[in-house]
Amino acid sequence: MSPGAHGTGGVSLFSTTTHMERLPYYQVLHVFSVLVLTAQTFLAFGNPDPANRKRTLMITGIAALLVIGSGFGMLALTKIPFVKGWVLVKFFCWLGLAALAGIAYRRPHLRGGLSLIALVLLLTAVTMVFFRPF
Repeated sequence: MSPGAHGTGGVSLFSTTTHMERLPYYQVLHVFSVLVLTAQTFLAFGNPDPANRKRTLMITGIAALLVIGSGFGMLALTKIPFVKGWVLVKFFCWLGLAALAGIAYRRPHLRGGLSLIALVLLLTAVTMVFFRPF
């Protein structure tokens, strides 16, 4: 076993994994949470029935918290600063997407435009991940 597995070399006595070995768990949680947030947001666009409001907003809220928590977890593990341009763009895309389900219930007549906004936010966030332009 390596020295890190025994609690020396900067690794906690309670952990046998390095920081980077945890990264895939954060990535899976992040992508899954984005999928749930997106699906529930488009569900709100498709059927903004007030009877579904509480459940949908609860699920999108939890998913949004998991997205931001896992995102910051990945930033911490990879030591990428929050002030990087592409990270800030993704943050604002998350913020916008997290708000859209609630807006869909308050302004159901805007569903078509909100759907387009959601698609643009998602495309922008994915572009930032793959190209990291700034």
